[in-house]
Amino acid sequence: MTVTEQTPAPTTTEVGRARTRKEDARLITGRSRYTDSITPHGTLHMHVVRSPLAHATIASLDKTAAEQSPGVIGVYTAADLGVEAVGLPHVWPLTPDEKAPQRPLLASRTVHFAGEGVAVVVARDAATARDAADLVEIDYEPLEPVLDMEAAVADGATLVHPDLGTNKNATWVFDSGAAGTGGSLDEALAAAEADPDSIVVKRRFLQQRLIPAFMEPRSVVCDPTGEQMTLWAATQVPHILRTMTTVTLGVPESKIRVIAPDVGGGFGGKLAVVPEEMLCVVLAQKTGKPVKWTETRSESLLAAHHGRDQIQDITITAKRDGTVTGLDVHLLADMGAYLDLVGSGVPVLGAFMFNAIYKFPALKFTCTPVFTTKTPTGAYRGAGRPEATFAIERIMDELAVELGRDPMDLRRQNWITHGEFPFTTVVGLTYDSGNYEQATDQAMATFDYAGLRHEQEERRRSGDRIQLGIGISTFTEMCGLAPSRVLGSLAYGAGGWEAASIRMLATGKVEVITGASGHGQGHETAFSQIVADQLGVPYEDVEVLHGDTQVSPKGLDTYGSRSLVVGGIAIVKAAEKVVVKAKKIAAHLLEASEDDLEFSDGNFTVRGTDKGKSIQEIAFAAFMAHDYPEDMEPSLDSDAVYDPENFSFPHGTHLAAMEVDTETGQVRLRRYVCVDDVGTVVNPLIVEGQVHGGLAQGIAQALFEEATYDDQGTLVTGTLVDYTLPSAADLPSFDTAIVSTPATSNPLGVKGVGEAGTIASTPAIVNGVIDALRHLGVTNVEMPTTSQRVWRAIQAAKGNTTQETPTDVHSPGAGLGSIDPNNPQGEVL
Repeated sequence: MTVTEQTPAPTTTEVGRARTRKEDARLITGRSRYTDSITPHGTLHMHVVRSPLAHATIASLDKTAAEQSPGVIGVYTAADLGVEAVGLPHVWPLTPDEKAPQRPLLASRTVHFAGEGVAVVVARDAATARDAADLVEIDYEPLEPVLDMEAAVADGATLVHPDLGTNKNATWVFDSGAAGTGGSLDEALAAAEADPDSIVVKRRFLQQRLIPAFMEPRSVVCDPTGEQMTLWAATQVPHILRTMTTVTLGVPESKIRVIAPDVGGGFGGKLAVVPEEMLCVVLAQKTGKPVKWTETRSESLLAAHHGRDQIQDITITAKRDGTVTGLDVHLLADMGAYLDLVGSGVPVLGAFMFNAIYKFPALKFTCTPVFTTKTPTGAYRGAGRPEATFAIERIMDELAVELGRDPMDLRRQNWITHGEFPFTTVVGLTYDSGNYEQATDQAMATFDYAGLRHEQEERRRSGDRIQLGIGISTFTEMCGLAPSRVLGSLAYGAGGWEAASIRMLATGKVEVITGASGHGQGHETAFSQIVADQLGVPYEDVEVLHGDTQVSPKGLDTYGSRSLVVGGIAIVKAAEKVVVKAKKIAAHLLEASEDDLEFSDGNFTVRGTDKGKSIQEIAFAAFMAHDYPEDMEPSLDSDAVYDPENFSFPHGTHLAAMEVDTETGQVRLRRYVCVDDVGTVVNPLIVEGQVHGGLAQGIAQALFEEATYDDQGTLVTGTLVDYTLPSAADLPSFDTAIVSTPATSNPLGVKGVGEAGTIASTPAIVNGVIDALRHLGVTNVEMPTTSQRVWRAIQAAKGNTTQETPTDVHSPGAGLGSIDPNNPQGEVL
């Protein structure tokens, strides 16, 4: 699979240059170092004994046989470790009265999902620990599982946590009328229902449960033998992990060093603080030896947090001329058995994106997170924004059908035009820049929108077995998770700032220390390019250090497309301070006024002369300290902490040509075109890779992936044989391009890119599948749109519900249990 993009204009700066990644030299030659590669002398290995049942009481536990196995150091329950009262932190309470169960490190009385830890085995090697875990005999008394969100909130439902008295976590409401950011949705709805020149469209959409399926499974090593406890972890959030270890276990923060070495992908799945990390710390303290845990792939699919899983009831109101007047959103969000570190806040992030690029005058959003006996859910690439984009782009297509309009024309009528920026939306966010027309026009020209519409009509007219559908997604997102003030208003338990330091070494080389912890995004390359331009030093002379709380003591880590737009700007601010310091020393050495000095391409020169010194010469002079201003310390090193005033708002237009075999239901993605606006591009190759990877994940949700449970709460898709991930052979070459309207909210003009492809692509694919079948009476197909689901939808539209179902072409057996053959299209309100 290849990606094509517009050739970037030649540049004399580093920003904008398509540099190959510095990181790749070690990553592709086997010189990388992952957590599982780290085994200090004397390391013991931990394995978790997990419940096979979704909901049960623990009647008895016999660990005798396991303890007697050669090589086993001990078998421990929560009571043995003294952690029965210890719970993992939850830092995003939705409401003051929310119901939040404490998540234990190990279940001691009741298990609440299949895969929950009940005991741990510690042995001299990992294989022995795994084998001994099979010898732990546990008697369970099954309880009724809670699997359906709607049933969970109904009267008389079995309670996941009886002490809470409900399966509802909270109810969070945003009403533009009450907030003063727009009109009343209730009034807009009443007016539309009473007005013959208006229309009300109601639909239900389902966001299936997904598994992040990162390349490297979770892993942690805790070494307690030094002055500081050292924790190596495959995590996106080393700084947050350090703080949360203190909060959870009481270990002084100054006594904890967390290192995230090379991390093989995260996608939000390594954003949480997990029981196994805390158990390694507890066991290291207990044994006085390093303790290591690396999950198997099956454990990862079973017990690492999942994503998405929402029921979305959407109502849109509009005039008959196509002008939208209101949007009402009701969500049920499956939290699983416990609240992840930020889990219940994920739908709230999406709350502010349901209005998308459109000028809705009124919006109301109501979300109820629900507890079930499933694996907890949390952030997954996009975290709330993909769910919101899917709903609004699907309902815009449905509105276009009801009005008999071309779906792109309807979007154009209602979106914010480029002349209206900055634009304050119905939810109170201010979009600073954008040009939806430019991105859309370019995408449609590349896609040959008119030509494909003509081909679609020809195929319909001829009754072709292979029908063509065109899927549209015009999106925006808010990223760069911050500002701290906004997060505080949402009761988020941390800030949104980021920290950076720049150290000018005596030889003119530069060390950049960032609190943004990379796990595959290309930080070392992009940040080197930024600093090379800011200081005028060679790109090769910049070294970027990250992922170690002792090297980088301050930071809030990497998620929410914040690395560049928050962390990158902190680096710019630190570089500016370096230049200010260097200018003072340069003026002193050149016997000139600072006002007479100019700084360009790394050189300070006296205006109108050829007298000057490079910043590297200044760095050496500061190191020597023989001659520098009396009011200065002999150092150029500088720190900065940056807290943005606004989010960044990348956008784009994504178009998919979908071919559907009406006899077998097989779906084929024939062509995919996207034009994204991510502001100033630091490195086109990295942007290309981020878009490419994001598209693969978003398309996978639409076509392939679904985590499913049987009626007892057992994960059916517990291996990569059953949980279908696409390969390169399943996807076409993508036509991608970048346009740029620089952000006005930061000095580089950058916007986030890491989640854009995932957010935009899913509705484009599903809209395309349904567009191919709309003339046959199909109005919805649940995700993933496998051949079996598509075939059933076609048969239902024909009134045939008893024919034998063909074998599913994409993912045999995946998701079959959730389909009602009498209503394969899902409920339509």
